[in-house]
Amino acid sequence: MISLSDEETVAEFGEALEFWTWDRQPMDVFLKLAAIDHSNTSTVVEAVRDLVLDEAGKPIIKGDVTLPTKVMMRVITAVVESLGK
Repeated sequence: MISLSDEETVAEFGEALEFWTWDRQPMDVFLKLAAIDHSNTSTVVEAVRDLVLDEAGKPIIKGDVTLPTKVMMRVITAVVESLGK
């Protein structure tokens, strides 16, 4: 489980945001994350679509469901940091 419990997130949403991800990813996922154009929302969503999971391991971001851009950037940062450990 990954928790976004930074001051800004808690102030904005009233609590920490939690999600799950796999602790290991294939090399193509790392390459996709490294090549993200942070100014292009669609590339950001595509890069993390399969990495942001619910407790049962099912993707949260699917179809028209997405996250606010600020939250998405925090999610990407948290995922990349967790994959590096």
